[in-house]
Amino acid sequence: MMSAINAAPITATDSLSQALKANIIPNQEYLLQGSVLDSAVEVLLHRLRGLCDNVDAGPETFDDQEVCFSLRDPNQQAAPLMLRVRKALDARDMPYQLRYIGQPDLGDKNRPTVVRSSLDIACSGMLIEFLNELGCRIEFEYSVKGYMFRKGRMKITVAKVFKISQSSMPPEPISQSYLVELSVLAPQGQDAIGEDMRAFADQLRPLVQLDKIDYKRLGHMTVT
Repeated sequence: MMSAINAAPITATDSLSQALKANIIPNQEYLLQGSVLDSAVEVLLHRLRGLCDNVDAGPETFDDQEVCFSLRDPNQQAAPLMLRVRKALDARDMPYQLRYIGQPDLGDKNRPTVVRSSLDIACSGMLIEFLNELGCRIEFEYSVKGYMFRKGRMKITVAKVFKISQSSMPPEPISQSYLVELSVLAPQGQDAIGEDMRAFADQLRPLVQLDKIDYKRLGHMTVT
């Protein structure tokens, strides 16, 4: 009894380490992406209403602003750490969301989805000031407005991306299409969920083709 009383208290770091070892923290994002033209988005939304949960209540809507920060190594020995801050423009009382997204692991060509590390933390409104004090700098920002559906633990978003205007002018859409994302947050080692995601994505064809996107490859493409 005395040994239990005198034992050192478990710290938050110890608890986090134990949770990571037990694979109970959803720190992996499984992702498929695509796009749909403005002229076809209503048909896609109708299809999703029929396939997803809570069809009577309809999809959730969101209107968010996202800012991407980088924290660079003073010695330039390592790649900069990228952090994303998202705040809801339609619900000012909601906490800010700090998100770290790792490099996408395309891995095996037979793997049905992109897999990348992902950690989400709810934070107070002082988050941006805190990041500035750490030495982070803003790389880019945008706003995104759209619809979110649920199918089990899968999340489907259909969203319009806008440029942030520095004047009183309304935000300007960056394209004539909507970004469509199918994602699941899960602990490590649950790759089988990718098969469920692929099966669901197949039900959305030919309205939208959801696929693994290799942004590194896109970045090296030349415009002709």
